[in-house]
Amino acid sequence: MPMRLISNRALREFAALHAEAAQPLQDFRRKIEKGSYGNFAQLRATFPAIDKVGDRFVFNIGGNKFRLVASIDFARRMVWVKAVLTHSEYDKGAWT
Repeated sequence: MPMRLISNRALREFAALHAEAAQPLQDFRRKIEKGSYGNFAQLRATFPAIDKVGDRFVFNIGGNKFRLVASIDFARRMVWVKAVLTHSEYDKGAWT
């Protein structure tokens, strides 16, 4: 069963402010929604630049220009977008 992303709205809103993020964010969404990931190792096989920080997952997007912070329930196949940030916003801890 493929994953479900909650919500694409956060991706679109971020892309409205950062146009260069639009395509990489939608590429990320498509990969997530087409994939079926049962654990972190399977997710990392598709997204090698992912990190686990506490109970959140941090994806590098657009060649590491952007960071997407998510919560993931592998059993329910759900990904909740918690924040989409520029690299500098992420470094400032704006997502915690």
